[in-house]
Amino acid sequence: MSSPSPTPATLRVGYVPGISPPRDPSSSSPLIKTPEHFSTPLHFAQSQGFFTARSLNVTLLPFPSGTGAMIKSLSSGSLDLAVGLTEGWIAALANGEDTFKLVGKYVDTPLCWAISTGSSREDVVSSEDLEGKKRLGISRYGSGSYVMGYVLAEQNGWLSEEEDKEGKEPFEWVVLNDFKNLRDGVNKVHVDGKEADAFMWEHFTSKKYYDSGEIKRIGEIYTPWPSWHIVAHTGVSKSVAGIATVGAFLRAVDEGVAYFNTHRDEAVEYISTQLDYSEEDAREWLGTVKFAKECRVVEKEVVEKTVRVLRKAGVVKGDEVEVKDMILDLQGHGRKLSR
Repeated sequence: MSSPSPTPATLRVGYVPGISPPRDPSSSSPLIKTPEHFSTPLHFAQSQGFFTARSLNVTLLPFPSGTGAMIKSLSSGSLDLAVGLTEGWIAALANGEDTFKLVGKYVDTPLCWAISTGSSREDVVSSEDLEGKKRLGISRYGSGSYVMGYVLAEQNGWLSEEEDKEGKEPFEWVVLNDFKNLRDGVNKVHVDGKEADAFMWEHFTSKKYYDSGEIKRIGEIYTPWPSWHIVAHTGVSKSVAGIATVGAFLRAVDEGVAYFNTHRDEAVEYISTQLDYSEEDAREWLGTVKFAKECRVVEKEVVEKTVRVLRKAGVVKGDEVEVKDMILDLQGHGRKLSR
């Protein structure tokens, strides 16, 4: 007599970005779609049955407001795992957030953050024009768009050491929640009248709006670290079953990445037909990105370097949290912790 199939483990997995609900739940306004090409291996892991093959019932939850919004959901216990921007995770962890830990790397390559402003703005023509406490649009505090603002200021020497020690901000932050609101803010057409001088968002997501003339590109900045990591709520470390479930999820993502790498034309078709990118842009992006071959690897040196850069930029305020405490060590359960 065969054994019954195990009950699938249910996982709530956040990723960024996705579908933004209407501002008013009673509104008849359509959903706002923020396409995300980096989510393609997650789509393949789900559509090809790699999660279900490992007895995982995975619900992929889009967070168009970014990594900062996922941090709040992890803190409240409404997410089990999340895939987001490295700088957002590490900044939160280094500043004392203890409700989640790093469990894997998703993308090896750095992220190109394009710096954009309104297409008809004559007062902002290059990133150098942002010096002097200009208004920088962000999705929310703690997000990648917020953290990279500090990195931009640090790289350009816009904050003196004395100002940094005094906790002075390099910009006037304007919280705009999602990509559409950020575009509206720099074009001075935001529904609530919010205005920003510039914002930063991933290059290929922005490119369509450069091509249409809605916004213009005034610069770029690359993350000095691998761009995406995976975190898990610390509650999963309280049981062997929970740790095994996270390991199974990461192995399924590995399979999604492998499928992505061996089915490039299918990836291009999905991105260009389902995520609102042109085929040309999808193929160009494929040449710039390298996903981690083994997601179950968190490189301690990468975390240490990121903390150093973020501390120099003023994002990380202290040194009380050790790097080893930011990583959930799943050794012995199918995951490697690089040393």
